Amino acid sequence: MSLYDLNVHTLEGQSQPLAAYKGKVALVVNVASECGYTPQYTGLEKLYEDYKDKGFVLLGFPSNDFGAQEPGDAKQIREFCSTKFHVTFPMFEKVQTKGGPGQSPVYSLLASEKGEPKWNFHKYLIGKDGQVIAAFPSKVTPESPELRVAIDQALKQ
Repeated sequence: MSLYDLNVHTLEGQSQPLAAYKGKVALVVNVASECGYTPQYTGLEKLYEDYKDKGFVLLGFPSNDFGAQEPGDAKQIREFCSTKFHVTFPMFEKVQTKGGPGQSPVYSLLASEKGEPKWNFHKYLIGKDGQVIAAFPSKVTPESPELRVAIDQALKQ
């Protein structure tokens, strides 16, 4: 089983097979609009812009699991991300990242490989084959050298 075997829904409710990203390196991030880490949207968008033409994609999954910091509906989330942070990377429907009934299949897979996220803006690096390479806690920013080095290495594989 790989990330690219799963299907999800876009923020607009359209079905999206993650197989569309097979052969790319992906960074999966659980995002929230009212978190202390929310300014990371700026860095995430820059990371996406810097790497998207090199075989990289950033996948944002809004979640209300931590501190109820993503209370909005899909339309509100899209509006917030577009107007405040000019987000252009793919965004998906709000999901449950924590284990238990209702956990997103994406996060079930990620957690089985590298543990559950402890807070918003937890990052999972996925290889071109859809396998989880690494996980980075919220405090690791999109500008962090350790994250960029890991992405560079994954792109070379």
